[in-house]
Amino acid sequence: MNPNITLLGQMISFAILIWFSVKFIWPPLIKAIEERQQKIAEGLAAADNAQKNLAQADAKVAEELKVARAKANEIIEQAHQRANALIDAAKADAIAEGARQKALAEAEIIAAANRAKEDLRKQVSLLAVSGAEKLLKREINANDQKALIDELAAQL
Repeated sequence: MNPNITLLGQMISFAILIWFSVKFIWPPLIKAIEERQQKIAEGLAAADNAQKNLAQADAKVAEELKVARAKANEIIEQAHQRANALIDAAKADAIAEGARQKALAEAEIIAAANRAKEDLRKQVSLLAVSGAEKLLKREINANDQKALIDELAAQL
């Protein structure tokens, strides 16, 4: 075996392998690599867009939360105002009712006092008439008059 011929055969085999690789293997391989690069680029672009959209959505959510909190605080404030108004109205009603009941009680007291005075007047007038009747039935001297007056005072 001649080493030159072997070397020449190996070189020709290697050249055919290179030509075959460049002609049939290399183009699909390059095409697959380029497609993969394009998919990676599209994926990165989509990720960037998604990240931008996420940031926008986060900003929008934060704004909506801010608006919702403001509305909630406004509703709570209105509820507090309404509660205070109801409490004030209830206090005013209670004061008015208390004044009305006090006026009724005072009127009742005055009426009862007037009835008691009227009853007392009737009793005093009856006692006076009774005393006058007793005085007219008999003649009175100073001692009898004093005893009669003491008796009438005891009855009062």
